Amino acid sequence: MNNNYNRGKDKGAILNEDIRAREVRCVGDDGHQYGIITTQSALNIAREGGLDLVLVAESAKPPVAKIMDYGKFKYQEEKKKKEARKKQKTISVKELKLSVKIADNDINFKVKHAREFLEKGNHVRFRVFLKGREMGNPEAGRDVLTRVWEMIKDVATLEKSPHLEGRYYNMTVIPVKK
Repeated sequence: MNNNYNRGKDKGAILNEDIRAREVRCVGDDGHQYGIITTQSALNIAREGGLDLVLVAESAKPPVAKIMDYGKFKYQEEKKKKEARKKQKTISVKELKLSVKIADNDINFKVKHAREFLEKGNHVRFRVFLKGREMGNPEAGRDVLTRVWEMIKDVATLEKSPHLEGRYYNMTVIPVKK
C-alpha cells in the first residue's frame, strides 16, 4: 500500500482511508470477486497484498472498490496518453501571399514552393491581397488563384475554393491522398 497516493493529483480517485462508505463491493486486482464486504475488511485485504483500495464507482449501491497498485495504474495511464500523443499527426498550414499584379515568373516561383510544401504533407493557403482600387474588381484576385490552381491541381486537392474574406481572396489546398 502506498500512502503517497491517498488522493491522486487528478482529485478524482478516492483511495484507502479516504473511502467513507461502510460497505463496498470489492474486486481484486486479478478480477476475483470478494462480494459485498466492509470497507475495513477490503482495506485489510489490500494491505496484505501491499496494494491500494481504490473506489471506482462511487455512485453505485453499494460503491465498487478495486484492489490494485494505484501507482502502477497511474504510470500505465500516463504511458498510454503519451503514446497516443506520439501517434497524433500535426498538420501545418503554409501560407503564400500573392498580389493581383503578380508576374508569371513570380507565380511559378510561388507554385514551386507550394509543390514542395504539399510533397512534405503540409496544407497550403494562397492569399491574394487586394489593395486600394483593386477592391473595386475583386474578380482579379480570383483569376490569380484560378491560374495557380491550374498549375498545382496534379499534386493537390482543393479544400476551400477561392473565396473573398475582407481584403483577401483565399484558397486552401491539401496534398493528394496516395
